[in-house]
Amino acid sequence: MIDKAINSVDNPVDGSVNASVGIVGCGWLGSALAQQLKQQNVEVLATRSNAENVEQLTNAGLTAEVLCLPTEQARLNSHPVFNHPCLVIAITPQFRQGRLDYAEKVQQLVIAAAANPGVEKIILLSSTAIYNGLSGQVDEDITLDLSADKVSLLNQAEQAVLSFNDSRLADANDELIKRNGYVIRLSGLVGPNRHPGKFLLNGRMLKNPQAIVNLIHQQDAVGLIQAILRSQLCGGIFNGVSSTQVTKKQYYQAAASALKLPTPIFEQNDLISASEPKVVSGSKVQTKLNYAFVYDDLLNWLEQGDNS
Repeated sequence: MIDKAINSVDNPVDGSVNASVGIVGCGWLGSALAQQLKQQNVEVLATRSNAENVEQLTNAGLTAEVLCLPTEQARLNSHPVFNHPCLVIAITPQFRQGRLDYAEKVQQLVIAAAANPGVEKIILLSSTAIYNGLSGQVDEDITLDLSADKVSLLNQAEQAVLSFNDSRLADANDELIKRNGYVIRLSGLVGPNRHPGKFLLNGRMLKNPQAIVNLIHQQDAVGLIQAILRSQLCGGIFNGVSSTQVTKKQYYQAAASALKLPTPIFEQNDLISASEPKVVSGSKVQTKLNYAFVYDDLLNWLEQGDNS
């Protein structure tokens, strides 16, 4: 039952994570989450797609297994990661590498989770790139522009996880097991070893200087995941984005200055944009999850030289 996984009765967002958690695709963000959970004495099983990366996780003190997707469904269903009541899907779409099987991978994971009665909660780490093609303020309820393959595939993956809410199972006492699917649409990630100024090291010209940056620090991404692990809200979509609302030009100028790099150059034909800049709203995580950001002002984070 869900109260077995999350110790919260009176307040739907004020519990403690005391269940075990499986993390599929335990890379830069997943590893930070795993270490944080481990410090809280939460049992974690992490997965990566090959033995070399699994070895890196075990060397870091984590329990890890190989899980490569896509794969044969029956084999996937028996993977030990599905022995945990909470499942975090942190695999990357790899669109830039030409991969188009992201939705298929997520759907396979949801099918496997639905086949295992011990899984009660799935959290998909999605992307605010799903708002591509839109302008102005966008929130979790806005109608998406599905004309681009990237947006369509992200949406298919999200819908697969949200459908987990309908995969009810009866326990030994014929009581329905409550199952919930959550989506966190993460904006651009920054933090340890991901200083935005490093994107400028190759001297490339940047596009869309008047666009508004939508970013989140690793520590806050981990914090949001933990907030949902504690939550008893019945599924849903949440934007993971700081309140930093400065232009791309302002932000990357500050990033360059922080690393003592030359001022970045922007493409001249992009200096004037006809459409209203896109701003991702982060108000829902504050009202529904009561989450307070550690790094809500990422321009100040840059200027203070705090690379943690």
